[in-house]
Amino acid sequence: MTVERLATHFKLSLFAVLVLTGSSPTSLRAQAPVLATATSHHEATPAKKTEASGLVKVVRESTERFRDVSVAEAEGYVLQFGCVTGGEAGAMGLHYVNASLVGDGELDATRPEIVIYEPMPDGRLRLIGADYLVVAEAWHAKHKETPQIMGQLLHLFESPNRFGLPAFYTLHVWAWKENPTGMFVNWHSNVSCEAFKGQNP
Repeated sequence: MTVERLATHFKLSLFAVLVLTGSSPTSLRAQAPVLATATSHHEATPAKKTEASGLVKVVRESTERFRDVSVAEAEGYVLQFGCVTGGEAGAMGLHYVNASLVGDGELDATRPEIVIYEPMPDGRLRLIGADYLVVAEAWHAKHKETPQIMGQLLHLFESPNRFGLPAFYTLHVWAWKENPTGMFVNWHSNVSCEAFKGQNP
């Protein structure tokens, strides 16, 4: 699935959430196809490394039950977008989104808005991480500061953006499969969609 098609499906799947939070999609304008990433140009301090490993631990403990995708589905997570791949950048895999958590305008390290799976050749889905997402307007209605989870700042997609959405914040945490390019970047360089048996929208 191309980033442009992902953008369209992301826009449609969150439309109801945006209506519930009082936001409205903005007009889509052409932009360079660049997605925000969580790269850092400075060596992390020991304190930052401890916070990062702490967040990974919390995500693992909070999502371990979702290693069985049927448990995630029973708790309101629904597959969106098919399998998201980024070509040379790697892939994001299968996003199971909990719309009620996206729509609450809050962030809780123990309750990620999205859980992420990689399709395996034998048909199983392997849990590989979580994604936190909040609409910026809903967040800033209650908070002045930039959202962060255990010391990790979320990445802002400003408006207008390629998704045609109001500004939103997001943070991927690759807690179940190590990512050589970073624990908190958007794309996972070692994730593949090749085994996906479903149909991408």
